[in-house]
Amino acid sequence: MTDLVYLYLLAPLHTGGTTQEGNLLGIARESHTNLPYIPSSTIRGRLRASVGTSIENRIKRVQLFGPDLKDTQDSDFIEYYEMETDKRLTQLEQGNVWVGDGSILWVPVPSLSHGVVWVSSPLLLKRWARFNSAVANQIPAPYSTSLQTNALVYLKDAILKQGDLKAWSDWQNFVPQNSDAVAIDKVLVLPDQHCATLIQMCLWRQVKVKLDEHKSVEGGFRYEEAIPPDALMYFPWGITSQANGSSQKARNDFAQLLAGHEILQIGGQESLGRGFVQQWLAQ
Repeated sequence: MTDLVYLYLLAPLHTGGTTQEGNLLGIARESHTNLPYIPSSTIRGRLRASVGTSIENRIKRVQLFGPDLKDTQDSDFIEYYEMETDKRLTQLEQGNVWVGDGSILWVPVPSLSHGVVWVSSPLLLKRWARFNSAVANQIPAPYSTSLQTNALVYLKDAILKQGDLKAWSDWQNFVPQNSDAVAIDKVLVLPDQHCATLIQMCLWRQVKVKLDEHKSVEGGFRYEEAIPPDALMYFPWGITSQANGSSQKARNDFAQLLAGHEILQIGGQESLGRGFVQQWLAQ
């Protein structure tokens, strides 16, 4: 069984990519779509670090995510762990929970006519609908929207004319809401290619310069990309075969971990207030 956790970005989120082109420090991107995403290792590492440091929490952390090198070299902890769990602790032990990559569902785009419009595409909605059988056969056509269909829509460097838009009555079924975080009310489904282009244009880009001791610019500058705030993302998770008969306990422990950390910081630049998200477990 696969569950979902939703992430509503409260601040720009930067996860480093594998390459740097010129003076642009990019973000992690899917190789087949070039869309931004959050690597599962980044999410898993953040959640793992959120577990407390008491001896009981260390045991829970190992059970959920597996041991690290420090755990396997701590003889006192190993003895206590094996006494409490009746299991041997080895470096190769797998955790009871797996965590998937974070994917985009809705991205905010500035609009001269509507302030902010959240856009998605059939590709992104179909990907999400794999985990939601209730809407799997209801993917809307491009240009479906919650906006008035007889109005002009001005997006960033794009204009949708009257007659282009299609009324979308059940759009709320495709926008997971959380009373504390999400207030998405203006949505528009674009063709995959156009949506990808708009997402690329709406990424945050911050100029960074290095100053010397005299506060003068030293060397050149660089741009750093980030996924914009108010984007809605999600990641799948589930229970591994390692859990065996303790799958329900693992599920409860992971749910409790999420409930205790409603706000998470993911990615880099925490000291600049980057990467803060509000998360909630899909019901």
